[in-house]
Amino acid sequence: MATSSGDGSATDEPLQLSLLHGFPPGRPAASTGPALAASLPVARVLIESSLPHLDRPFDYSVPAAIDDAAQPGVRVKVKFNGQELSGFILDRLAESDAGHTLVPLHKVVSPVRVLTPELAELAGKVAARYAGTVSDVLRVAIPPRVARLEKELAAEGTLAPSPVPAVEAAANPEPAEARIPPSPGHWTRYVNGAAFLQHLAAGESPRAVLSALQGFGPAGWPALIAEAVAAVRASGRGAVVVVPDYRDLDRVEEALAELLPREDIARLTADDGPTPRYRNYLRVLTGSAGVAVGTRSAAYAPVHNPGLVVCWDDGDDLHIEQRAPYAHTREVLLLRAEQDRAACLMAAHTRSTELQRLVEAGWARPVEADRPEVRRTVPRVVNTADSFEQERDPLARIARLPGAAWRAAKECLERGPVLVQVARSGYAPSLVCDSCREPARCTACSGPLAVAGAAGSSAVPQCRWCSASAPEWRCSHCTSPRLRRSATGVLRTAEELGRAFPGKPVITSSGDHVKATVPDTKSLVVATVGAEPVAPGGYAAAVLLDGDSLLRRENLRAGEDAVRRWFNAAALVRPAREGGLVVITADDTAGVGALLRWDAGGYAQRELSLRHELQLPPAVRIASVTGGRTAVGHFTDAIEQSLARQGITLRTAGPAPLVLTEARAPRREAGEDVRTLLFIPYAQAAGATRVMRAVKSAAAARRSDDPVQLRLDGVDVL
Repeated sequence: MATSSGDGSATDEPLQLSLLHGFPPGRPAASTGPALAASLPVARVLIESSLPHLDRPFDYSVPAAIDDAAQPGVRVKVKFNGQELSGFILDRLAESDAGHTLVPLHKVVSPVRVLTPELAELAGKVAARYAGTVSDVLRVAIPPRVARLEKELAAEGTLAPSPVPAVEAAANPEPAEARIPPSPGHWTRYVNGAAFLQHLAAGESPRAVLSALQGFGPAGWPALIAEAVAAVRASGRGAVVVVPDYRDLDRVEEALAELLPREDIARLTADDGPTPRYRNYLRVLTGSAGVAVGTRSAAYAPVHNPGLVVCWDDGDDLHIEQRAPYAHTREVLLLRAEQDRAACLMAAHTRSTELQRLVEAGWARPVEADRPEVRRTVPRVVNTADSFEQERDPLARIARLPGAAWRAAKECLERGPVLVQVARSGYAPSLVCDSCREPARCTACSGPLAVAGAAGSSAVPQCRWCSASAPEWRCSHCTSPRLRRSATGVLRTAEELGRAFPGKPVITSSGDHVKATVPDTKSLVVATVGAEPVAPGGYAAAVLLDGDSLLRRENLRAGEDAVRRWFNAAALVRPAREGGLVVITADDTAGVGALLRWDAGGYAQRELSLRHELQLPPAVRIASVTGGRTAVGHFTDAIEQSLARQGITLRTAGPAPLVLTEARAPRREAGEDVRTLLFIPYAQAAGATRVMRAVKSAAAARRSDDPVQLRLDGVDVL
């Protein structure tokens, strides 16, 4: 609780007591400051601070002058330890248990109640799951205020709640016999699909994991999501839809607009800018829009009476928040579905091991097509590394574009666009010594050297970390000055294909120049993984290059991620009955076999079984503690001692030196940072994360060690 002395200024000694021990119960002393509100004169405030030891509510007195505006959910400014901080009012109380004179609220920033009780509860659950702070979660969930927009909407009278509040609508639902059941549409192609929509339209809350077949056309996954949302809207409930990026967002928004009024749809993404985002947030908050669709932060949208939460392609790492506490959209929506008792739809072309765990546990039902429907819908898949193709082309294993891939591209180019998927962006993203094959490194920072574009022999390599040029580079092992490419990027691939297929246009999509769509013309479309544009009529063929490079990544999820990227590209190709063909150039592995059979569910089941045997995520949860060796040691020791008092022992790995990846330059000197991993069984996860959160808060209050990063369920730590 925040306290003050007689003159209203916060004092250090009571503040330290409040942070470390809390105040004893009792009635607050009389205030000598401004006159207080006659009713409920205490405001419980959550301060916006990322400091773990401040992650709890503080009590403030409410001056009578701002009594009407200081309502739960509004933004306020408060005095805290001599500073002016922002915060949210969580509740109004008749008295405080602080036992000291309370500091009055400094001012109400905005009368708009942007923090609903349901959102505050959800933020608390997300913070608890990831051992983070509620303030960090709300920073993602609630858009920054735009004062000018609030004034405009207040003048128009549109900031007031909708005439029929969600609570009233839920209490007086339309009789079931009066509802018109929506058409199951394209869901009839999937086992359990029509039943899922019927349950949604009836006001029930089914939970499903959808394996969508097509990524384009009227039967593509955006239409399936739109039909599910239309069904739940027919039951009088709201919906939340979250997708990885703006390209998917545009497609889903367009599909929703075909079935629902435009004014019922609110688009929430930071890419649109602060004003449109805040405007749409307020539309959802006031109930004028019943469907929120957007990227990560849309998972928290305050939709009235939510009946359905949807996540598309949960395996995409864009669903992971890049700021503490690094929450994953999938987990946020799962928590929200439980809290709001809403239906849940997790959809993708493949199935992540996390979703497979939910299916095997019986929490969700699989919705997938039967084999005859799969054969009618998906393209034919050919692997250049199988025994048949190897006999026809013995050099296929070492050629970057095997003969089967070249023939497929040549033939299918006469029927429409051909997609070529490559693993790396740029021109020559990786260089090695031509003599000894040692990786070429920058002499200034030891970062990897690369060539940005085509410049023949005059190309000067540059460091990918510090951008320094290396015109006179020599190998540190053999002193050779000659370089060669160890990887070919999308630009070099496009250049080579342009020469191989003269007269055919070549379109690239990668990096900062990602295209959402391409026309249905006879062209080669070269794209990096995840940047494949959509052809409205589907691609005539797809050539998936660099498959072995994706599989060789040093990551626990390398195979799973490669399969997801292959399926996502293959789903953009026309069905086999229309001549659709996919050629993959990778060794014959379980992942390639899953693509050949179009059996994403079987691959996920196999992967999860292996993870269970090895007790690796998602069979268990994982926490990573990163920082200086001494600080990490003290932090993990405190966690283990606290857990031992509860009879809990966790399996640990480390501390080990933090391996620097090529994606970033070193933050410290090599070998100074270490990382310890803690593996947490699900049965002990709630207690373990609670202990970690408490240890993190105590360490931040003491400030005796260097700070450490605590991250739960990070997908890139193994």
